[in-house]
Amino acid sequence: MGLPTSCRLRFFPPLCFIQTLFYSSKQFPHKTPTLEPSSSNLDPATVRETLLTFRNDWKRAFEFFNWVEREYHLQLPTDTYNQMIDILGKFFEFQLSWDLIQRMRQNPSSSPDHTTFRIMFKRYVSARLVHEAIETYEKLHQFNLKDETSYCNLIDALCEYKHVDEAEELIFGKNKKDNVDVNVKYYNIVLRGWYKLGWWSKCREFWEEMDKKGVQKDVHSYSIYMDIMCKSGKPWKAVKLFKQMKSKRMKLDVVVYNIAIRAIGLSQGVDFSINLFREMKDLGFEPSLATYNTIIKLLCDNYRYKQALEMLKTMRMNGCQPNAISYHLFFACMEKPMDILSLFYKMIGSGVRPSTDTYVMLMRKFGRWGFLRPVFLMWEKMEELGCSPDASVYNAMIDALLEKGLLDMARKYDEEMLTKGLSPWPRKELGTTLEVTGESPGG
Repeated sequence: MGLPTSCRLRFFPPLCFIQTLFYSSKQFPHKTPTLEPSSSNLDPATVRETLLTFRNDWKRAFEFFNWVEREYHLQLPTDTYNQMIDILGKFFEFQLSWDLIQRMRQNPSSSPDHTTFRIMFKRYVSARLVHEAIETYEKLHQFNLKDETSYCNLIDALCEYKHVDEAEELIFGKNKKDNVDVNVKYYNIVLRGWYKLGWWSKCREFWEEMDKKGVQKDVHSYSIYMDIMCKSGKPWKAVKLFKQMKSKRMKLDVVVYNIAIRAIGLSQGVDFSINLFREMKDLGFEPSLATYNTIIKLLCDNYRYKQALEMLKTMRMNGCQPNAISYHLFFACMEKPMDILSLFYKMIGSGVRPSTDTYVMLMRKFGRWGFLRPVFLMWEKMEELGCSPDASVYNAMIDALLEKGLLDMARKYDEEMLTKGLSPWPRKELGTTLEVTGESPGG
């Protein structure tokens, strides 16, 4: 079922070459590899692609990053540093992240920017280190970045990771920054934060509070609240809001139409969604990937797979390349292993790279059905395409093995996951005997 070699090499030939060279240099450290630019294509884009494959193994990613700078003296730009900082932050390696930021300051081509600290805010807050995130903002005068953009990024990170109370305190409370103009943008961020928490009553209260305070709601406010109505099980109210927007002659956009298409599909049926989709196109709005995925999901949910596949072809014809999520919508509904594998390989053959979620989704599905061979096929294909497994992939594999009673084999995967620092403790049902240090999960 595998792809021909020529097809596989089409994806990332420089990436595979760099990985091989890096592994060789680690195995034979006394031999310093030489690399001709014409043969290696070693550039920041290739470095970023390689870091992407190591995103679930921070030690290997960091070794590779340092190896590139040390061996080839490549002047890496800011976005490459930012990617490495994001990987380190994912595993709570904040001191190493700050060390990298200091290295960036020494190189004019890699000065820290707003994205650098947006990543730091995001990683601190996702680790529930809210105080550290706020302290980071206070330090930004050292980088000439303590401005409204950074403040907005901090608020957004707090709301994204469900620390909305802290965000409201910073915007509206006693710690409010006097030099920040609290406009509709901040209200929208907080509204989306309550949406992320799923506190529908709080969302309604905040929406009404915006009116009481005289906040001039914009198209983003309405799109967020329409989304809230859909997710809270009231899609007909989202449709009503959409009609209100049209009656007020508000300037609509693709995002609003996408939500309206989903809302009308949930409340009135997929055919009404397709009609609205056509109206959107007639008005000159170019459907986005999210638009097509919304229609495909509605069709799949209504068992209209043939039409969903036609929509997949249509989006390609219109210059919109499907992504992994487009295929997930089919995988979620399909019930025959061979059909799933066939579509999976067609997905790869069309140039769509599976995500970690793709592998987890399919491994769990095959595991529940008791089919172990396709689970191993997923693992092998993941390695072929240069995707490093994270904890969710390992756990999907372990669960599939336990389902078949293969305790010893499951234990080996658990030990490997622990060795990589992807899990802080062994799974109890396995009785894994590997000695685990008291380091952090990333340590």
